[in-house]
Amino acid sequence: MWQPARLAPPPPKFDAHRALWYPLRPPRQPRSWRPPDCWRGTRGDTSIKKAAAKAPIQASTEYRANSDIRAVSVRVIGADGANLGDLLLSEALRVAREADLDLVEVSPNAKPPVCRILDLGKFLYEKSKKDKEARKSQKVIEIKEFRLRPKTADHHRSFKVRDARKWLLDGMKVRVRIRFRGREITLPEVAHEDMREIIADLADVSHVESEALIEGRTMIMMLAPGIAKAPV
Repeated sequence: MWQPARLAPPPPKFDAHRALWYPLRPPRQPRSWRPPDCWRGTRGDTSIKKAAAKAPIQASTEYRANSDIRAVSVRVIGADGANLGDLLLSEALRVAREADLDLVEVSPNAKPPVCRILDLGKFLYEKSKKDKEARKSQKVIEIKEFRLRPKTADHHRSFKVRDARKWLLDGMKVRVRIRFRGREITLPEVAHEDMREIIADLADVSHVESEALIEGRTMIMMLAPGIAKAPV
């Protein structure tokens, strides 16, 4: 059966308007080399930063010694405790060097400043030892506290009194706090009666340091260890 020959598609037409919308792309530029991030500094420079040299740590003391003394003349106390009188700083340093010791300014506010010839390391060690012993000798009194309500049950209050007795025997102070709720504040004599009973229960190990006072909706009393001394 005869069939007509297929015609080839017509060639594309050049669209001048369409060509104007697609300008030619400029040629690709060669990629420049960039250093790795680990080589760059915080501001983008390529120099490798050197670690800053650490300054030597100097032992700081509360006493000026040797060349740190600023006075022109000083009053010198010798290593044996003898008063060497007022000397120029250079002369005092010479005396200390000859004794193979240090010149330490012990009283900077005096006129002239007072310096002693001694071993600085040994002096600071003994002073720190004395300060440590003084801190140990200072007795810090701890304050314990227990809280109640007006007319608390005797069974419950006995546990509180037992703990308070233990604290007082350990040298601690005890703060007794009674908290009012609602209309309980209108009957403060009930709380006062509770306070008197607590004082009687702990009379053999404590005395009243501050009487019971009402602050807001709370009555507070402070007990201190030890029996109160009888008035002379």
